[in-house]
Amino acid sequence: MARSGVAFLPWMLAWIPAWILAWMLTHTAAALPQSARDPSDAFFRKGEIPAIRLELGEAAVEALRKDPRAYAPCTLHVDGAVVSAAAGVKLKGAAGSFQEFDALPAFTVNIDRFGEAKPWMGLEKFHLNNSVQDPSLLSEWTCAEILREAGYAHTRVTHARVVVNGRDLGLYVLKESFDEHFLARNFKDAGGNLYDGGFCQDIDAELELDEGTKPADRADLRALADACRDPDMKRRWAAIERLVDIPEFVRFMALEAMLGHWDGYSYNSNNYRLYFDPSRKARFLLHGMDQCFGDPGASVLDMPRGMLASSVMKNPEWRKEYRRQVTRLLGDLSAKRLMPRLEQVEARVQRALRAANPAAAAEQAQRAKEFVDRLVAREQSLREQSKAPEPKPLEFKPGRERVIAGWHPMSEVEDALVETVDAAGARWLRVKCGPQGRCIAGFRRGVLLPRGRYRLEALVRTEAVGALAEEGQPCAGAGLRVSGRECVDAMVETGERTLAFEFEVAEETADVELVLELRASRGEAVFRAESIKLAMLPPTREKR
Repeated sequence: MARSGVAFLPWMLAWIPAWILAWMLTHTAAALPQSARDPSDAFFRKGEIPAIRLELGEAAVEALRKDPRAYAPCTLHVDGAVVSAAAGVKLKGAAGSFQEFDALPAFTVNIDRFGEAKPWMGLEKFHLNNSVQDPSLLSEWTCAEILREAGYAHTRVTHARVVVNGRDLGLYVLKESFDEHFLARNFKDAGGNLYDGGFCQDIDAELELDEGTKPADRADLRALADACRDPDMKRRWAAIERLVDIPEFVRFMALEAMLGHWDGYSYNSNNYRLYFDPSRKARFLLHGMDQCFGDPGASVLDMPRGMLASSVMKNPEWRKEYRRQVTRLLGDLSAKRLMPRLEQVEARVQRALRAANPAAAAEQAQRAKEFVDRLVAREQSLREQSKAPEPKPLEFKPGRERVIAGWHPMSEVEDALVETVDAAGARWLRVKCGPQGRCIAGFRRGVLLPRGRYRLEALVRTEAVGALAEEGQPCAGAGLRVSGRECVDAMVETGERTLAFEFEVAEETADVELVLELRASRGEAVFRAESIKLAMLPPTREKR
């Protein structure tokens, strides 16, 4: 009797040598569409909005209240079905986005943290972001789409309805995590070290090692930091080029600047991952893009402050390549090109919000319109800036001051409030201490200055400011300074006056970072924007 095709298959496979069978299976899998091999691709591409429910016992809830950064056990339900009874959940977020468990927290969910469990949609770990700093809910998705268009490694984004112990928290942004699956999908060699940039930490800090084990002593990280410290610029650039994929890093800097990602690596030493790809040197990855496009006119020509970014941008050839990348990437930030997919995402978000909370849907629709307006304005600004000449040192007329605008927020703590507000007919830069009782935060602005003596001044108002009593903090309170130097005068308690800080530029031309900050245990300070001025002082007369 003739064998059927189905019955014949096991008999045939038994006669195929093992090495041929392995080759056939490997190449058959490789020939399949990525979505067939990795269900996460189809999930993120479709952009479906799942209903995610986290159930935690009383002990787990108390554990998160006491130590929100440590995993607590939970049961994960998706669209009514139990996905994992062995999942772990912890709270996430930094300055401005972190909220306690009983408020509107953001979560990291690890599906098999406390036992065996199958991946969900190809994911073993993912993040649920509360998006408190992006009421449009669109910034993370839009940035991920731009990175996808640019062919740059990125975490994928969608949305989810989140309920925790019966408490409906509303619509969240769902992001995949930086883990071994992310590395395998984005790099040919996924066996390198992946570091978490942490909160406002540069590459000279003890960054957390998330993936990889070689070497465990962080020698790769130390070598890069040491290269950036070499006082001989030619030696510094040569060492950096041996350790860093320069074309990719220049593209990384251009993308951060063009997205208006002021809270990223280049401008705030924050929100980044660093992967030492064994075959392609150090690679930087963008992260925490919920505040992008906030200032449509943000400069892409300012000098960055990250150790590696500032070293690279001081190299004339690499600076030219940066300018070329800004021009090349303009098409990926085209609002016209982005709008069809962005409209689809917004339609899905609106359907989910209207079904749950019509008032929230109306609010998000308004914020989404504002976001799109900023996106359009950003594209126009970038096209103008791409044609602008290289920045020149500021010029000062005798006896005339210059108002300094374009300040970037910064914070070295997680709970400080740093924002720009309009009040009493004026614009103010506001810094407020958070509940943890330790605030080092404010605003920074890079300027290119010729040789000379200068005075930075600003009108400052303080409210109940308590000095930060820490060793190495000789000037605590609200103050002004330049990076690398301590302020000489600061305000505490409650009051209003004009503060000043004098400094000297000894080089022919220098990139100077101006700083407005609050170093305090409590209270708030506001700096009147139009009062923040810089003046060149007359040269001092040499004594005979």
